[in-house]
Amino acid sequence: MPAVSAEVTELPESRVRVHAEVQPAEVQRRLNQTAQRLGRQLRVPGFRRGKVPPPVVIRRIGREAVLDEALRGALPSWYVSAIDAAGIITVGDPKLDLGELPAEGEAFSFSIEIAVRPTARLGDYRRLEVGRREPAVEDAAIDAQLADLREQSGTLETVERPAARGDFVVIDYEGSIEGEPFSGGEGRDQLAELGGGRLIPGFEEQLEGAAAGEQRTLTVDFPKDYGREELAGKTASFAVTVKAVQAKQLPELDDDFAADSAGFDSLEELREDIRGRLLEADEREIATQFREAALDAAVANAKIDVPDGLVAARAEELWEQLVSSLERQGISKEAYLRISNKSEEEIVAEAKPDAELALRREAVIAATVEAEQIVPSEEELEEALAHSAEHEKTTPAKLLRQLRDGGRLEPLRRELAARQAVDLIAESAKPIPVEQAKARDKLWTPDKAESAEKGASGRLWTPGQ
Repeated sequence: MPAVSAEVTELPESRVRVHAEVQPAEVQRRLNQTAQRLGRQLRVPGFRRGKVPPPVVIRRIGREAVLDEALRGALPSWYVSAIDAAGIITVGDPKLDLGELPAEGEAFSFSIEIAVRPTARLGDYRRLEVGRREPAVEDAAIDAQLADLREQSGTLETVERPAARGDFVVIDYEGSIEGEPFSGGEGRDQLAELGGGRLIPGFEEQLEGAAAGEQRTLTVDFPKDYGREELAGKTASFAVTVKAVQAKQLPELDDDFAADSAGFDSLEELREDIRGRLLEADEREIATQFREAALDAAVANAKIDVPDGLVAARAEELWEQLVSSLERQGISKEAYLRISNKSEEEIVAEAKPDAELALRREAVIAATVEAEQIVPSEEELEEALAHSAEHEKTTPAKLLRQLRDGGRLEPLRRELAARQAVDLIAESAKPIPVEQAKARDKLWTPDKAESAEKGASGRLWTPGQ
């Protein structure tokens, strides 16, 4: 019998209540673990420090206190086990209702009320007609790539004239705030690009027109969201000495440039190579767009009830994911809100259309997995793990076994099944010109399709028929 069992009761508005029960043996195991941990800090006559048996710790501290500590520590993993046992995909934050502390030999019960992914009643999802554009590369895109390549191949040469925007200057500087030097405010032989936007706002602009040997005093304001809190919003003065002015010299765009920068015999060969790489990138983008468009066509044909509360919960999740991503990059939530000039509520509100689309897509994918009885094979699971296995210097089979033994295989299985469901929808779809698809969609909007009279087959007309 599993350590945690679950019973699911469906509620309105795409919510469920999960009644979870933790078996007595699991409760006792957690109780003993917690007692053993607490016993390491406990001094009891007759026992060495850290060697106090759990029963003695429980008697000394009290079973209720140790059990309360044990349950609080175990609840996150029991929650995950209960959700897995219930077989649901949750959305948003749960509402937990903890039961009474169990007596010795009794199970521990708790309940979870939470929103879940909506269900879809599928319409047509195979052989849909989906707009797909042809790959194309504009000459302007090739010219832009060549311009970047020239920029990378440019060299700096000292010039005897005042610095202008786009030039580079070699400078020494000393910074101070209210007459006092500050840490990191001094530099020697620093190369700065005027107009590059890499220095404090206003610093580069005040060096335009300066010549080699000239000294200038610059006054700048550190941004309010500057990375160093002690400098943020402060006004600083910089004594700057310009030691040299340098201009970037770009090579001529000719056959020699093609040979030196990329190893081609002619400029035309270089252009064709760039065209080919851009074309491949465009083809990959088109494939991704077609895949999404095919899925969205299946979504448009499905019946899905997505309550507003569910959309709001997913929008909150999207915001939390963004905040976590920003924090990994060293950007605080507060700094992002200042930069975006929006409130948290405004950002969450703006995320609602994406949240609703994501929920509808997930519902159709799940329904397709069920309708097609998609179950990834062991070989397919191992293939999906090949890259991770190589990174961890193991084999896909061993990694698969580790996931299975650790009870972590189901998320991978669901993800792969979802990918295969989208593959099925996209691979069966029939590409049509984008213009034709737009004209059809303009004629057959969802409200017109709903109001259309049913044909002899008894089915409403849907795109792709």
